[in-house]
Amino acid sequence: MPNERRHPDGRIELVDTTAIERSPLYNRDLAPVPVAERRWTTYNYAALWISMAHCIPTYMLASGLMASGMNWWQAVLTILLGNLIVLIPILLNSHAGTRYGIPFPVFARAAYGTLGSNLPALLRALVACGWFGIQAWIGGEALFTFFASLIPGWANLLGPGFGGHTITQWLCFLLFWGINLYIIYRGMDLLRRVENWAAPFVLVMTTILLIWAVRKAGGIGPLLSEPGRLNSFSTFLPVFAPSLTAMVGFWATLSLNMPDFTRFGRGQREQMLGQVVALPTTMTVFAAMGVMITSATVLIYGKVIWDPIQLVGRFQAPVVVAISMFTAVVATLAVNIAANVVSPANDFANAFPRLISFRTGGLLTGLLGIAVRPWRLLADPSGYIFAWLVGYSGGLGSIAGVLIADYWVVRHRELQLEDLYLPQGAYRYRGGWNWKAVVATLAGCVLAWGGLVAPLLRPLYDYAWFVGFAVAFGLYALLMRQPGGVKR
Repeated sequence: MPNERRHPDGRIELVDTTAIERSPLYNRDLAPVPVAERRWTTYNYAALWISMAHCIPTYMLASGLMASGMNWWQAVLTILLGNLIVLIPILLNSHAGTRYGIPFPVFARAAYGTLGSNLPALLRALVACGWFGIQAWIGGEALFTFFASLIPGWANLLGPGFGGHTITQWLCFLLFWGINLYIIYRGMDLLRRVENWAAPFVLVMTTILLIWAVRKAGGIGPLLSEPGRLNSFSTFLPVFAPSLTAMVGFWATLSLNMPDFTRFGRGQREQMLGQVVALPTTMTVFAAMGVMITSATVLIYGKVIWDPIQLVGRFQAPVVVAISMFTAVVATLAVNIAANVVSPANDFANAFPRLISFRTGGLLTGLLGIAVRPWRLLADPSGYIFAWLVGYSGGLGSIAGVLIADYWVVRHRELQLEDLYLPQGAYRYRGGWNWKAVVATLAGCVLAWGGLVAPLLRPLYDYAWFVGFAVAFGLYALLMRQPGGVKR
């Protein structure tokens, strides 16, 4: 590997990039990050996960599980277990980003081929666009409530609107949408600063909301004594299985594209420690806060209010509403950009490197985020958890199975960095496609989603991510052991 320098800590970089800079598979946003520019520390990765976990959808996970019949400890245990499971593929795929300085779509070229990588990249991007729309709608709701606390008659100030929402609601949605794109246009360094600042701020403000809920409900005891409806194994399991899959599916997107962030890491220890410490603990603690606050709504208002923005909107003090909604805006902004814009922007750039930059990819993400009509996805907790999260997890689990089998089992973590950017390099396969990876991915998807059309396979759908991952991992490893399977 004459153009590659291996550093003592295992990180690899290209010494001479002249050949790849002329390649149609190259642009500056997809280029491997030089070792000298990999500055993210343990704190940066911990702050990234803390700020991403401290968001309204995390809160809604816990409250949604309770609305489905779980009690507080069943909901918290399901969330903890799901995040411990998804942490494994996150760390396995993160390794390549730090070792080679490459983003997710370039990493996928090793398994799927230089052109075939567009299959997992664009599937991941479409899911991210859906998430972008969901988060943008939530952020718009927070802005709407924020302005309503400051401006009398804000709700109907510009008329009744359409689609069940007022004009001011639609304007707040578009305003929040635009703020996301502005930060993307400013670049990754601004993102890092936003994440560092948002992480502690959101935790403090949520703690204050929890203290209010505990005091209003008469202590923690009454909150934790709220009984669930799933009091036997036969009633608990049918809800637990798809719920656990949904918890894994919640971060199944990041389990693929963490190389987009770990490519900036100083070393493997920093990125691993930051993620291990922050992800499962933060998700569980924040979800537990959501559980207790949701339990309080039953005691205070006589019904479950699973959306914290609707809950805060019931407060009478304008200052409290304004501060709470500003917190929600900051939280949603931080997670939306990190989790739902960075990856699809890179993925769209990978499809057309010479035509689409990172910024243009971010704009495409925003437009598609509107097209998915996120206000419908958030209409009720069952649709959010059991349709959206479980549904897409089967496809992303299949992709994760192929990537992890390729990098850890087939190639033993050894990639030819320069060839990842060359159309005629080691990862060309047949016309730029590794059809064995495609077959393995499709097989995982068919079995994971088969239950939607075949009643006999319905139990598999409840475990969609696990089924997709196991089938794709095993089949890909088997196919690549055949003659001509491995390209080195």
